[in-house]
Amino acid sequence: MLGMSMDIGIDLGTANVLVYVKGKGIVLREPSVVAVDKDTNRVLAIGEDARNMIGRTPGNIVAIRPLRGGVIADYDITENMLRYFIEKVVGRSFVFRPRIMICVPSGVTMVEQRAVQEAAEQAGARYTQLIEEPLAAALGAGMDISEPCGSMVVDIGGGTTDIAVISLGGIVSSASLRVAGDKFDEDIIAYVKREFNLMIGERTAEAIKMDVGAAFPTARNESMEIRGRDMLSGLPKNFPITTAQAAEAMAQSVERVLECVKKVLEDTPPELAADIMDRGIILTGGGAMLYGLDELIRRETEIPTTLAEDAISCVAIGTGKALDSFGKFDGKATNAKYHE
Repeated sequence: MLGMSMDIGIDLGTANVLVYVKGKGIVLREPSVVAVDKDTNRVLAIGEDARNMIGRTPGNIVAIRPLRGGVIADYDITENMLRYFIEKVVGRSFVFRPRIMICVPSGVTMVEQRAVQEAAEQAGARYTQLIEEPLAAALGAGMDISEPCGSMVVDIGGGTTDIAVISLGGIVSSASLRVAGDKFDEDIIAYVKREFNLMIGERTAEAIKMDVGAAFPTARNESMEIRGRDMLSGLPKNFPITTAQAAEAMAQSVERVLECVKKVLEDTPPELAADIMDRGIILTGGGAMLYGLDELIRRETEIPTTLAEDAISCVAIGTGKALDSFGKFDGKATNAKYHE
């Protein structure tokens, strides 16, 4: 019976949840969104179905993102969401309660860690263990983090940017910043409101970021037509937006990510800094796919910088790889029952 138990790795992101099953790879990738009926508190939809409701629902239905900045903002809804995704992968029976490795941002507090673990256990995990995001990202990007050699990873997700220098399987210096993909979207919404007197939604902002956005104005030269609501007349209106405008909108947030990268480099011991000069900086996470970001970091730090191959899935793949060494990440494991 025990031979049938399942090991699952979960990248519990602010924007998306990815689930990795040992031996199968990534089996689920859905938005971390839950649609709830405000009047009855009933959960109506989870994941992709709920995301489709964002900005399009009647007043009593709200689409909630239970995670903010990579941590649990709404405990009950996170537990509901986790249970839904685990059941989707394991099946309803729960004869085999899975062992679960969950990824958390490097800056989370003990209280936040405990909340994640408890939510997973309530949702049906047999054991849970936590792994820090930069470690998972580095593993997923194919770095050998166990050697005594410095590697630097910058993981930009939806809610947090995690930057770390890793050596001998541990984090030597790191920083976590609550500025990432979602903040870029918010910047674009605020900019369009300020400059054009137009209201746009999250999905339009994300489309602008992906299709014409860039880390600096000259990175590319694109433009697109978008539709928003004119704040003066209240009517829908089409207008063009260019790369230069989108880059200007995100400039401050991009600058904060850059400053954070430089700060972590400054705090790195000289020998490891020399390794990083040779091996370069690896970018992972959906937010890292902002056009030209790798080039900007390369220019500003003078260190070779590359975007990992499957940047969005790196953390989930790394969390999955970490399943093979379940007992190793003791710093984060609070389950005494595992170390019998």
